[in-house]
Amino acid sequence: MRLIAPSVLSADFGHLADELEMISRSEADWLHVDVMDGTFVPNISFGFPLMKPFKQYCTKPLDVHLMIVHPEKYVERFCDAGAYSVGFHLEAVEDPLPILDLIKAKGVRTCLTINPDIAPERLVPYLDKVDMVLLMSVFAGFGGQRFIPETIDKVRYIRAEIDRRGLDTLIEIDGGVNTGNAHALFEAGADVLVAGSAVFGTKDPIAAIHQMKFME
Repeated sequence: MRLIAPSVLSADFGHLADELEMISRSEADWLHVDVMDGTFVPNISFGFPLMKPFKQYCTKPLDVHLMIVHPEKYVERFCDAGAYSVGFHLEAVEDPLPILDLIKAKGVRTCLTINPDIAPERLVPYLDKVDMVLLMSVFAGFGGQRFIPETIDKVRYIRAEIDRRGLDTLIEIDGGVNTGNAHALFEAGADVLVAGSAVFGTKDPIAAIHQMKFME
C-alpha cells in the first residue's frame, strides 16, 4: 500500500481554501492534521475550529495526529469533528488502551505514535490493538526538520513484526519525507507517508505527490 498524506501544517494559511482544494484534486489519499499544544511539544498549531474548513474544502479523509498531553480529554471531540483517523503519542500517556477504546467507540481508526528516541519495540504489544502506528522520522513539534535515516531500519523491524503476526496494521512515517526518500520508505514496508514542505513548499505540489506515490 502506498498512501500519501500531505500535512496541512505546511500549507499557506492565507490561501487555505485553495490549498485544500488543490489536495482534493491531487492523488493524495489523506490530509494529515498536526495538533500541537505547546506543552507536549514547544509549538502550538490549531484545534477544533479548523476541522470544519478542513472538511469543507478538502475531500480527503482527515488523519489527525495529536501531539498533546492528556489526549484522553480530546480524542472524542476530534472524532466528532470529522476525523477519519486519530493518533496520539505512546510516551504522552501511562496506558494507551483506554484512549484507543474511546476512539474505537466512535468508529474512527486508531493510531499510536512514537518519537525517534522511543524504541520501536515499545509499539509491539499494541500492534494488534491499533489500525496504524506512526513512526516519527523527526522529533515532533517542528516542520522542516531533516529526515533521520535510522527510521528505515525501524520500519523494517515493525513491518517484520506485523507480517509475522499476520496483522493488517498500517505503518505511517512523518517527518522530512520527500521525493528523495519516499521510495526507500515504501520499500522498507511503510504504507503511509506524511509530507509537508515536500508538497506545499514546491512549485508543483500535485506532481510532487504523484512522484512520491508512484516512483520506482
